[in-house]
Amino acid sequence: MIRKYLLAGLLVWAPIGITIWVLHFLVSTLDITIYLLPEAIRPTFRGENIPGFGILISFVLLFLTGAIASNVFGKQITRTWDDMVHRIPVVGGVYKSVKQLTDPVLSGSGQAFSKAVLIEFPHPGAHSIAFLTNRVEGELRTRLGEPHVAVYIPTTPNPTGGYMLLVPAARVQELDMSVDQALKYIISMGVAAPPGSVSTGLPPPATAASGPAAPNPNGNTNA
Repeated sequence: MIRKYLLAGLLVWAPIGITIWVLHFLVSTLDITIYLLPEAIRPTFRGENIPGFGILISFVLLFLTGAIASNVFGKQITRTWDDMVHRIPVVGGVYKSVKQLTDPVLSGSGQAFSKAVLIEFPHPGAHSIAFLTNRVEGELRTRLGEPHVAVYIPTTPNPTGGYMLLVPAARVQELDMSVDQALKYIISMGVAAPPGSVSTGLPPPATAASGPAAPNPNGNTNA
């Protein structure tokens, strides 16, 4: 009985505690941007920095950066910056890898995670939810012969790790559920069923179809 109540309490407080921890981490991290302002003009209350004011500064900084980077002059500056960073040993390799990951995900015209799909993985008969990222073109399309698509299969309960596979387009089934619903289903290890689906537990075992009794080798009919 004690164990039951402890687990029930943990189920209530664990999501609350994790949510508070994540929000505290984000706010604390964004608040650091307040130190970008000269000390003479930082808003303070009784000699202390105002908590949360760094979030406003972060928002303004992101907005101004995006506005500048979206025009022709800003795009040229961005290309020059990228070329300069790419030439730095070690740092350039890390920067390029991160940029290749974030560009298709954050870009408004990117195709990353555009659709939740169902594929057979890791072996025939077993299925996994994946996310369509792009169509296979160029050399890979020529070598593979038939149309393929690139899909990302996240792991559970941590979807930041996973596998990228090139799958024949004919073997990919598009799902009606949204990307958010599919991610929730994966992170919850299948517990949080998508809207519209009803969980009935395990399906009943398959039974042989009824039909006329087969005769035995002796000529008699089985009862």
